[in-house]
Amino acid sequence: MGEDRRLAAVVALAQGMAAAHGPREAWRAAAVGGCRALGGSFAALSVWERELGRLRVLVNVGARAAGEEEFPADESYPVHQFAEITEFLHERWAGGGEPDAWVETAEGPAAGRAGYVHQRVAALRRRGRGCCVVAPIVLHGRAWGELYVARPVGEPVFGRADADFATVLASVVAAGIAQTERLEEVRRLAYTDALTGLANRRAVDAHLDEAVERHRRDGVTVSLVVCDLNGLKRVNDTHGHEVGDRLLERFGSVLSLCGAMLPGALAARLGGDEFCLLAVGPPADAVVGAAEELCRRAAVLELGDGVACGVASTGDPIGPVRSARRLFRLADAAQYRAKADRAGHPVVAGREGPDDPVVRLADQPSGERGDGERRRFRGRHAP
Repeated sequence: MGEDRRLAAVVALAQGMAAAHGPREAWRAAAVGGCRALGGSFAALSVWERELGRLRVLVNVGARAAGEEEFPADESYPVHQFAEITEFLHERWAGGGEPDAWVETAEGPAAGRAGYVHQRVAALRRRGRGCCVVAPIVLHGRAWGELYVARPVGEPVFGRADADFATVLASVVAAGIAQTERLEEVRRLAYTDALTGLANRRAVDAHLDEAVERHRRDGVTVSLVVCDLNGLKRVNDTHGHEVGDRLLERFGSVLSLCGAMLPGALAARLGGDEFCLLAVGPPADAVVGAAEELCRRAAVLELGDGVACGVASTGDPIGPVRSARRLFRLADAAQYRAKADRAGHPVVAGREGPDDPVVRLADQPSGERGDGERRRFRGRHAP
């Protein structure tokens, strides 16, 4: 491959990773770009999981062999089969050297300094591949994983120049992965409550919009539990905000625990002493059951005064839910009713007959609902 083509391949790989939305797309872009740049038929990207002592395959692209999935659930290899990554190359990097790639064939090593490892050679033969080039990926000065590109039997064997080029490609992949990790951290912080570690209001807004759209399109049950932690102001005034923060953290843990009863539920702190659970899929009764458990556990939290909890679910007779705003209004009205009644159990919208007071309150015009007496958290779900 000429210098111009190689430069173009490097640029294409970098652009592909930069355009990715999330880690999986970035991994795939890295593998596809490496495969094309090196003229391979198959490529894989793997990460070194130090705590488990294994290289775990993140993505396989190209001509996959039987049993190879694009995004495998658990394809991994003992890291001792790749000692170059964990030992020899590390010693070279520590001495200021570069992490060289190497080539292997179905007959053994062909270029580079790697030794013969029969498991790797056997894997090439078993999958009908004649050769491969393996390029270690170094991130933040540590071995992160590897880029693996293979060719089938009968194709030209990779040479020393290919291994050197693979080293360059691995550096580009490392830069792309670092950028992806930074963006993921920014996204995580943007959608996470700093005190409790739960999702935040922004995350709820995004997920609830998507959930209601799924309900409208496919009839999926969407449920929202809104709760107000009682007694926080008293704790803050009496014991100080540090103790109040500990109460919020403890309740956040209880909310997360109860949310785990509902597969895929999102536990969130909306702000102040207001929290919620968003469940997509589970039936309404299961959500109410989780809310009841939440009330029981909150009632015995040290220093707290329990929780006012309201539930609204499209699985109950609450009328059409065409917007996230209406489901929020219903859950909020149920929570307001629970707080007014000092209820030790969740109040559920739509379960008191055709003229359910919670549904009536939620659907009243805003001027008649007495919203001025209540804390609002609907934000962008305004009329």
